[in-house]
Amino acid sequence: MAPMAAIKKAVSLAAGMGTRMLPATKAVPKEMLPVVDKPLIQYAVEEAVASGIEEIVFVLAEGKEAITEHFGHLSRVEAFVREKGDRDLLAQVRAPSNLARYEYVLQDRPAGIAHAVACARELVEGEPFALIFPDDLILSSRPCTAQLADAYSACGGSVIAVEQVAPEDIPSYGIVDPVGPGNPARLKGLVEKPPAAEAPSNLGVVGRYILGPSIFEHIERTPPGKNGEYQLTDALASQVAAGEPVCAYSYEGHRFDTGRPLGLLIAGLEVALGRPGLRRRLLEHIGRLSEGGVPH
Repeated sequence: MAPMAAIKKAVSLAAGMGTRMLPATKAVPKEMLPVVDKPLIQYAVEEAVASGIEEIVFVLAEGKEAITEHFGHLSRVEAFVREKGDRDLLAQVRAPSNLARYEYVLQDRPAGIAHAVACARELVEGEPFALIFPDDLILSSRPCTAQLADAYSACGGSVIAVEQVAPEDIPSYGIVDPVGPGNPARLKGLVEKPPAAEAPSNLGVVGRYILGPSIFEHIERTPPGKNGEYQLTDALASQVAAGEPVCAYSYEGHRFDTGRPLGLLIAGLEVALGRPGLRRRLLEHIGRLSEGGVPH
């Protein structure tokens, strides 16, 4: 079993094109799309920090400068608010900058998730780290990343967050092949987007991981797959084939696929309903819509 260590670093992947959200993402990074009054990527950072993460490495692509500005200091907006002398608003503007330590690396071409993870190698190598996809907004009483960190201690190796998926959705997911019914459950394999009839289970991989230090060695030896992309599923399968413990963990929480318009809308609705200052009036408006029909 691998030596246990506190998870203090996270990698957040923010290099995707956001094609499913065009035209909104033509000029705005998809990770900066708002859920009520905060961008998606801030929810991911807050989850990481609430899980004990101290340093976050963002993997970016060209055109994602808005992310560095959001988490940086001395932005144009901050200077304007400071000049106004509004202390409460200034605290809100500065809050993202003070959540954690940030590093930024560039993925120079779209070459798959494993390639994106490898871009952060120099900053996280030698210790386990969390991997977070901001597209997957997960609301839970205990942060999903914290749940996975505990599962890593129990597993002794890389841990993958999973949830049950409907048969018709299986071809859109990486699917795990667990040895037994435990949670965490050690894996004997993973399959990327299989036909439903060939899937080893109905447990689909979602965008939260704790990756053991050896993951970079396995990424190095993993050949590119479809479209020349390097898949993280293949690197994790390589860890399994090498006899290393890799586990799936069925987390507690509610996930929203905010990379799609409906998922983003539903996430915003649920977050807003959890805000005392918004809930009553929002419910009133929804009630009026349900009684009188949806305006066009």
